Amino acid sequence: MEAVLAAAEVRTGPLDFEAWVTEKADALLRFAYVLTGDSTLAEDAVQDALTTACARWGRVSRADDPEAYVKRMVVNAHISWWRRFRRRESPVDDPVRTARAVSDGTAARAEADAIWDLCATLPDKQRAAVVLRFYEELSYAEIAQLLHCAEATARSHVHRALAALKTTLSTEGAEDA
Repeated sequence: MEAVLAAAEVRTGPLDFEAWVTEKADALLRFAYVLTGDSTLAEDAVQDALTTACARWGRVSRADDPEAYVKRMVVNAHISWWRRFRRRESPVDDPVRTARAVSDGTAARAEADAIWDLCATLPDKQRAAVVLRFYEELSYAEIAQLLHCAEATARSHVHRALAALKTTLSTEGAEDA
């Protein structure tokens, strides 16, 4: 009888890591893809975050919001990646953007790709802030917490990113006219 009660306590106790990952993996991958802009980098960031989360699952599962905790781990994994590898890349003055050919009535997909191409030109912190604000629909306070900065800095990242996107779009619009 005691074994049955112990088993029931385990099932109703803290979240089971494997069950949680099964439920949240797709959402984490989508979040990471929007954050990184690359499916391979997204998979790597999620894998790094889940590896760390598994090792610390006792603490993670007791958090108020384990999903937010792991998303922060994904953001940290991506930041760690670009800190390591950005040093190896050589910057380019102004990337030349060309319109992608739209075939078979995929105008919506082409527009989404064009928007992502614009977002990819933003600095990493600004892109992360925009993704968290408009894709994840987080408040500035939540963005600040995830990016480990002041709320005013989070607002500044979003504001500067939107200003840069607006400038780029108006410049491209003037060139097309």
